[in-house]
Amino acid sequence: MPPADAPAESDAAPEEPGSGPGDRETTAAPTGTEDTLDLKLTEELLALIAEDRNKAARRRDPVGELLGDPATWPGATTEAGVFHLVPVVLERDLAVLSRWMNDPAVAPFWELAGPESVTADHLRPQLEGDGRSLPCLGVLDGTPMSYWEIYRADLDPLARHYPARLHDTGIHLLIGGVGDRGRGVGTTLLRAVADLVLDNLPRCGRVVAEPDLRNTPSVSAFLNAGFRFSAEVDLPDKRAALMIRDRTYRDHL
Repeated sequence: MPPADAPAESDAAPEEPGSGPGDRETTAAPTGTEDTLDLKLTEELLALIAEDRNKAARRRDPVGELLGDPATWPGATTEAGVFHLVPVVLERDLAVLSRWMNDPAVAPFWELAGPESVTADHLRPQLEGDGRSLPCLGVLDGTPMSYWEIYRADLDPLARHYPARLHDTGIHLLIGGVGDRGRGVGTTLLRAVADLVLDNLPRCGRVVAEPDLRNTPSVSAFLNAGFRFSAEVDLPDKRAALMIRDRTYRDHL
């Protein structure tokens, strides 16, 4: 699930939007009217519709293939070094991820500070889910230094808040190493990861992100990484800048 936005030069990424619209009532047609109903969609019906859409998407993309396997993706050679995405293994990675989440520069935005169980509770639904969100370590020249979530934005609650397209893929980022902050590494890796997504998910036409609109340095990092500002989006926990990197224009931005 996407987190609340982290400070830009810490290059941490946004928190996932919460639930959608409030409850609505269903109103029956007046007595004597046979085939016409003045139907207002309830939250339950909206949820069923969304679930049907998700099931249809999973039929098109079998479980485990929604996002492929980043472990098989080649490394990206960048100005900062050779970068790999490595899927999170809870037992191996929990301690370092929890330490990053408790960093005072990160905690207010990801809201996962506290004992390791807090971070574990955030990771398990992704690790045990259907593959629509994949938590990964970012490894630069062999050193774990960042945390990423690669997720299907069109199957995420975010899709309620913008005109999503099938196979839209979202990214969230947290730079864990303090020494890697404030020197443009986040921008370099944002571009690298967006390109990895587009190279390895051929049906994905756009990579999206939703940093907090108030986090100007974070928005600037996405712009410098080849994303374009698409719209301001009101999410349950923030007003966000919808950032998009289009496959069509990737060679020009």
